[in-house]
Amino acid sequence: MSLPPEILKKVKLIEISTRKMVNNLFAGEFNSAFRGQGMTFSEFREYVPGDDVRAISWPVTARTGKPYIKIFDEEREMTLLLAVDVSGSSDFGTGDYFKGEVLTHVAALLGYSAAKNKDPVGLLLFSDQVEHFVPPKKGRAQIHRIIRDLLYFEPKSRGTNISVALEHLQKFLKKKTNIFIASDFMDTGFEPSLRLLANKHETVAVIVNDPAEKQLPNLGVIDMEDAETGELITVDTSSAHFRRQYEEYIQNQRATRDQELKRSRVDQIHIDTHEDIAGPLLQFFRRRNRR
Repeated sequence: MSLPPEILKKVKLIEISTRKMVNNLFAGEFNSAFRGQGMTFSEFREYVPGDDVRAISWPVTARTGKPYIKIFDEEREMTLLLAVDVSGSSDFGTGDYFKGEVLTHVAALLGYSAAKNKDPVGLLLFSDQVEHFVPPKKGRAQIHRIIRDLLYFEPKSRGTNISVALEHLQKFLKKKTNIFIASDFMDTGFEPSLRLLANKHETVAVIVNDPAEKQLPNLGVIDMEDAETGELITVDTSSAHFRRQYEEYIQNQRATRDQELKRSRVDQIHIDTHEDIAGPLLQFFRRRNRR
């Protein structure tokens, strides 16, 4: 199926800007932040003085009558999986880009960073269901496909259920993987699934927020539509009492979200739709490199 010219143009523009940032800012940062995080079993070798006794394989030693140790090789290749929220709330934004567009640029930056290291990259798009899945694969063509899908794919649902996406990844990913979950995380109850996934894989939450979600502007009487359910309500934003209640609701919602993420022991990257996306990502990579 051929893509509209405007989509192809967007893909090219994102590629040009993203690859420039990767080459100028992210060179080596992504690589050193994640390289060598996994170890794979290579072989058994007979113990020699000086070897770490903790590496002794007691079952093999018992069978052979001689001490043997396990040899592991550092994993030089690390798979990247981008799990991106395409629910209705991603169509909101008061800056130059909607939240979904910001997530697309984040995914492109991460994807090109991994591709530069010749790592496989995959994509999962989710709402309250698994909408689309691209198995990990190497190469520039794979990144092009991922960006096209992020720009062009039309989700079937507008709701959000993060647990569904996490459970799908838990079943599909057999090898240790670097997973970036890009969402506004306007959901609850995902902590058990996230904790299970994070126990096996390097898992990072990329959280995108818009300032207008936190502080409602004074626009008088307006109709507000829930981006995911389509429900319409009429509110008076000139009311200081209403704006205060709204801000308290958002603060409580974000506090619950942050608690679930913290308890799940995943790293967090916070990105604002009004700010440059490269800064928070770069800070995250450098913070990991100092560990």
